[in-house]
Amino acid sequence: MCGRYDLSASPAAIRARFSVPAVPDFPMNPDLRPTDRAPIVRLSKGGERECVLARWGLVPFWAKELKFGNRCFNARAEIAATAPAFRAAYKARRCLVPVTAFYEWTGEKGHKVKWRISVPDEPLFALAGLWEWWRDPQHKDAPGVETYTIVTTAANAQLAPIHDRMPVVVPVERYAQWLDTAHESSELLTSYQGALTLQS
Repeated sequence: MCGRYDLSASPAAIRARFSVPAVPDFPMNPDLRPTDRAPIVRLSKGGERECVLARWGLVPFWAKELKFGNRCFNARAEIAATAPAFRAAYKARRCLVPVTAFYEWTGEKGHKVKWRISVPDEPLFALAGLWEWWRDPQHKDAPGVETYTIVTTAANAQLAPIHDRMPVVVPVERYAQWLDTAHESSELLTSYQGALTLQS
């Protein structure tokens, strides 16, 4: 799973890394949590990359309440294309989630160790995500809410002693492939094969 991550990068850094024309202002946060708002990168209706702020925790259009997303902050790669909560987004609404690092924990309750996991020489990298648009069905005039989830897969050999899952890291040369839903990209949903930096 991936239930916390660090985004300590500036809008200018995101703009340069992800080749987007603009990035909304947002507070840097070394400990982002589900329900927080953070930048995601996606394709606009015109097919160009854009960066928007969205709420972490995907809420499908048919959900009755926003809190549905509280349990959908991750989407397992093995079922993302078929699970009711994620399949529409997987088919049509993929995104990149800019991060500085992500976190996992080891140990028993009350004595857990927090591990900060990053990619060496990559102060800013991308996790695979899916996004959705939702409006409260009880309030038709309410503004819509854009939400997202982070796709996870089996941990690589380096991370496996800490946790059995990890977020899908998308290499920069594969950004376009992941975002383009016209192409099948399931081969990208595998564990990261490069080195990771683990700090406790």
